Amino acid sequence: MPSARDLGIQIGSLPSGALNAITDVEGLSVGQVTLSDGSVQTGVTAILPHGGSLFREKLPAAVQVFNGFGKSIGFVQIEELGTLESPLVLTNTLSVGTASEALVRYLLAQNPEIGTTTGTVNPVVLECNDGAWLNDIRGLHVTAAHVEEALKSATPGPFAQGAVGAGTGMSAYGLKGGIGSASRVVSLAGRDVVLGALVLSNMGRLSDLTVAGRQLGPAIAKDLKKRDATREQGSIIVILATDAPVSDRQLRRIASRAGAGIARTGSHFGSGSGDIALAFSTAAKIPHAKPMDPVLQRWQLHEDALDPLFRAVIESTEEAILNSMLYAVPTVGRDGRSRASLADFADLLAGAGT
Repeated sequence: MPSARDLGIQIGSLPSGALNAITDVEGLSVGQVTLSDGSVQTGVTAILPHGGSLFREKLPAAVQVFNGFGKSIGFVQIEELGTLESPLVLTNTLSVGTASEALVRYLLAQNPEIGTTTGTVNPVVLECNDGAWLNDIRGLHVTAAHVEEALKSATPGPFAQGAVGAGTGMSAYGLKGGIGSASRVVSLAGRDVVLGALVLSNMGRLSDLTVAGRQLGPAIAKDLKKRDATREQGSIIVILATDAPVSDRQLRRIASRAGAGIARTGSHFGSGSGDIALAFSTAAKIPHAKPMDPVLQRWQLHEDALDPLFRAVIESTEEAILNSMLYAVPTVGRDGRSRASLADFADLLAGAGT
């Protein structure tokens, strides 16, 4: 299936990284397990921010909740301490508990000191509800083994997008949603830094769908002879990674700009929607154990240098959402329900671009 760029859709003005994906951030890897068989349309996506032990070498992180109708876990400690100490697991709403236990077991195996000579660990699991249309969510089809497989199979470089992993059963703007990614490169005083976005899209009304500034949803709805939903329900998760030297406070500012990227595709964060952005930086690792010198010294961008990163967030989030829908294959799931792909309407997309 084509990406936005394959169709000539140019989002924004900043250049992308080599892969135009979150894995353009060096050291980051993604692993996925896809469960697609009739009424079972679900899965797991795992993001490992660096190749070492995140518990022992934490990263600055922040969370921005745009609308909190969601069941993700692990945010309280991130908000309090400003650090990320576990990989990120994305899955469906009713599999959060299973994913959390599997993630804890994965971290216990890596770090025998957890719960013995030191404290416990904060697993982070994010979710969207794929049971609203395509998946038999009551079947609880995601198992601990699937989560473990996603974590252990994570690799750097290109990865599948669309109806894969946690995105297998998701819907966006009345079409097929899923996993999408994009990246931007920003030059700061002669030094290039990368910001990448990965989204799990499961939100929006078809009539609101906007592609690169053009409201194309009504035309697609007419083509499908489809009545639009009465209100927006669903969710979107946005994961933002950067190698720029920024603090957790600055990462919260960065995460808040994802809302503009989401809105540019037409979503208005409906009351029943869980819309969340989580951002982290790989520029500096924070040791779990207190060093002999308890004063930690870290580089940090000046506030006035953040504007290009704000733009990068908006552009990469918007493009990642479009890619999640364009890469997604048409899918038939529970009770014969189906979702078409945005790529099926390439003729309407022609000429879209900013």
